[in-house]
Amino acid sequence: MATDRLSVIFAALADPTRRAILARLAEGDATVNELAEPFSISLPAISRHLKVLEQAGLITRSRSAQWRSSSLNPEPLREATAWMDRYRQFWDANFDRLDAHLRRMRQAQATTPTDDESKQ
Repeated sequence: MATDRLSVIFAALADPTRRAILARLAEGDATVNELAEPFSISLPAISRHLKVLEQAGLITRSRSAQWRSSSLNPEPLREATAWMDRYRQFWDANFDRLDAHLRRMRQAQATTPTDDESKQ
């Protein structure tokens, strides 16, 4: 099992239920029952998802009387975004070069006479 921080973050983000939980927490703190509401899975299953998110540092959990609420912790998402951003910059540059190359090809094609035009 991966132990470096980014691997743990990405493993937690790999599950669509956990991503949906994070999206809900982006709107504000919520209890386990509130987080479980839109899903057709058990409360223990939601609790296991929350445990994964907490271990990855993506959420924090607090207890007040019998209520246990969860909060989004944006820092690990910033780390993952920063790591991905380097690759986005790489791909953006490559796509820009590809776009420029395709424009040159279209221009060259537009200025080259077709077989029908060269026979006239």
